[in-house]
Order: sequence, then structure tokens, then C-alpha cells
Amino acid sequence: MQTPDKMTALEKRATVSLALIFALRMFGMFSILPVLALYARDLPGGGSPFLIGVALGIDGLAQAILQIPFGLLSDRIGRKPVIYMGFTLFAVGSFVAAGGHDIYIIILGRLIQGTGAVASAIIALTADLTREEHRAKGMAVIGLSIGATFAVSMVAGPTLGHLIGVPGIFALTGILAIAAMLVVRFVVPKPIVSRVHADAETIPGQISSILRNTELQRLNFGIFTLHAAMRGLFVVIPLVLVEVGGLPSAEHWKIYLPVMLISFFAVIPAIIVAEKYGKMKPVFCGAVALMTLGTLLMAVFIGNLTGVVITLFMFFLAFNLLEATLPSLISKIAPAGSKGTAIGVYNSFQFLGLFLGGAFGGFLAQHVSRSAVFVFASGLGLAWLLLALSMTPPPQVRTRMIHIPGEVDEKRAKRLSAALSAIDGVAEAMVMTGESVAYLKVRMGEWDEAGANKLLQS
Repeated sequence: MQTPDKMTALEKRATVSLALIFALRMFGMFSILPVLALYARDLPGGGSPFLIGVALGIDGLAQAILQIPFGLLSDRIGRKPVIYMGFTLFAVGSFVAAGGHDIYIIILGRLIQGTGAVASAIIALTADLTREEHRAKGMAVIGLSIGATFAVSMVAGPTLGHLIGVPGIFALTGILAIAAMLVVRFVVPKPIVSRVHADAETIPGQISSILRNTELQRLNFGIFTLHAAMRGLFVVIPLVLVEVGGLPSAEHWKIYLPVMLISFFAVIPAIIVAEKYGKMKPVFCGAVALMTLGTLLMAVFIGNLTGVVITLFMFFLAFNLLEATLPSLISKIAPAGSKGTAIGVYNSFQFLGLFLGGAFGGFLAQHVSRSAVFVFASGLGLAWLLLALSMTPPPQVRTRMIHIPGEVDEKRAKRLSAALSAIDGVAEAMVMTGESVAYLKVRMGEWDEAGANKLLQS
């Protein structure tokens, strides 16, 4: 029996299987990061840190360009066909990189990998397969799967590099992409109907207003900075662990395991303080400051293994906390009915950060010094910190979606939006005609949920 407070079996199956698809894709993308710089430097042309940085970041450029168009294409031809196409491109790129005997072929393979930009289509499929009241749970499970996969990949990458080599990791990535397509075919349910979901998808007509929102611009610059710093880090850190620490690549897991494990769990109290006690801005600014300080100290202690490990922990402590709080801030700040577009723009800035962080980090490492990579990252971090300190404290609201029975024309949508906005505890309301859904920003514990439901059922 379908109950409003529990996910149905189909919703659970959809959520778990789609989270698995994300994990299969991300494992291949992430596990190559800690080993590619070491492998590539011995290839023809790979002695150039700039080309290594391009190889590390080029997938981000393709994803930045294609992730929104692929999401829009999935509205026209269906979610699963776009996902199949994306994973096929991703697998082809993986096998091209696996067979590459010079840095240029690896760059080509990584570029093709990035053209398989299926994230937006998978998120849209998640929205198709979950009811409004459970969609946030589905997205949270997917988010957790990505975070956990990143941590596991950082530890597993060096070991896999030792056991099967970097070409083997690329080949494994292609095999995992094929496995993901089989999950899509045989496990992921087929949606009865696909439609545009304003909470999960980019709506082209909203992009301009989202780009003009100065509070969201701060967050877009932030995710760009965070991922530029992270990708630049992997141009340098693997080489430092070998040359300064004397650690062969196969033993790098001894560094990454405690760093990732401790930082992953250490952020939980801070997240609770931020969300439960309304301290989002100070916690957020503190994390940005920690990232800025950590990258600056990396430049100072680059010749000392102990210093590198401590600053690496500082960085990933901040990284994990910011990765958890930034989407929450987007949800709180984005106008009701525009969350999907805000996230789409935000993700594009994230992917641009991956590309420019890798490419410019490699350029600095080659033409200035390795320390310059971290000085640049800390400079971006300082600019972000100034923007974060001046931002308006985010409202203590949560997004709620309520299905509206019957047809909703423009006249009824305007009337319901105005009536919902007047309900106690509702900070903002927007009714979408195409979806027959009301998007509300509500102050939890204060809003009249029963009154809102009664109004929408009338």
C-alpha cells in the first residue's frame, strides 16, 4: 500500500539503483586522480606538467559544456536513451585512454569520457521515479553515494594502479560503464511519464535570472574555486609523496586512507551545528577559511612530508564540509521553483573549476613552481572568503513540494501562489503550471502544513 510518509518499493529500487549508477561512473573518474600524474610523466610528452594538468582536467570542460544540453535532450527523447548514449561515450573514452601510449591519446580519451555527461539526465530520471515528498531523500542517497565513492576511490586508486596499472584502471572504468548500462536496462524502473521538474532540472528561461542573483554567484564562484583547488592538488601531491616522502605509488593509500576517513566523519558535528542550530554562515565561512589556510600552508610545507599530510587533512576536512553545505545553501537561496536551474548552473561552474584547476595548475607547476599551484588556490580561496563573509545569512528554511490535484492553468497558479505565500511559516511559494506542483520555502516547526494541504486540495 502506498503511504505518503514512506517510499514505495519502486521508489526505493529506483533510488538505490540510480545511486549505484552514479557510484560506478564516479569510481572510475575519481580513482585515476591519485595516480595519473605519476603514470603520465613517463609517457612521451608526459614530462610536461601542463599536459598532465590538461589530462586531469579536460573531462571537466566537456561536462561543463554538455551537462545542461544532455539534460534538456532527455526531456525530448527520454531519460534512458540519453543515459545509454552518455555511458557509451564514457566507455569509449575510457578504452581510448587505456590504449594510449602517449599523453595526447590520454587527453583525447579523457575528453571523450567527459562528453558522457549523464548526471543531469540521471537526476531527472530520479525525479520522474519519486514522488515530490520523497525526492529529497532520493537526491540525498545519491549525494551520499558520490561522497563515499570519492573517499573509497582515493584509497583504492593507488592500489589498483599497482595491481593493474593506469591502463588497467581506464579499462576497468570502461567495464564499469557497461555494467552501469546493464543496471539501467534491467534494474532501474521505467518511468510511466517523464516531465520537466523545476526542483531537479535546468529550465532555460530561468538561467538569466539565476546568473543575475548575486548570492548564488558567490556560491558558483565557491564551487569553481573548491574544485579548481582539488584538481590542481592532484597535479602536484602524488609527485610530492614520491619525491619528498619516499613513498612508492602503491603505498599512497596509507596517506589517503586516514586523511579521507577521519575528515569524512569529522565534518558531521559541524553539519549538525550548521543545519540544526542555524549557524550555516559561520560554519561555512570557517570551512572556506580552513581551505584557504590549508592550501597556503601546502605551499610552505611542500618539502616536508609531515607538513604535507597535515595540510592535506586540513584541505579535505574543508572540502568535505563545503561539499555538504554548498548544495544546502543553493536550496535555501534559490527562488522557489528555480532550484533545478540553480543547481545546473552551479554544476557547470564546478566542472569549469575541474578543467581550469588542472590545466592552470599544470601550467604553474611547469613555468613557476609546484608551490605556486597552492598559492594560486589559496588566492582563489581568499577571494571566496571575502565573498562568503559579505553574503547575507541564508534563511532557515526548507524546500517542500506538494502535488496539486487537477489541472493547473496560469490563472489558478497565480491565485494559489499568492494564497500559499500568505500561510503562516511560508517564506516563498511558487506553483508551476506544467507540473501541477507547489514549491514552498518554509520555516520548519512554524509553517501551517495542514492549512497548505487543505488549500491545495480545495
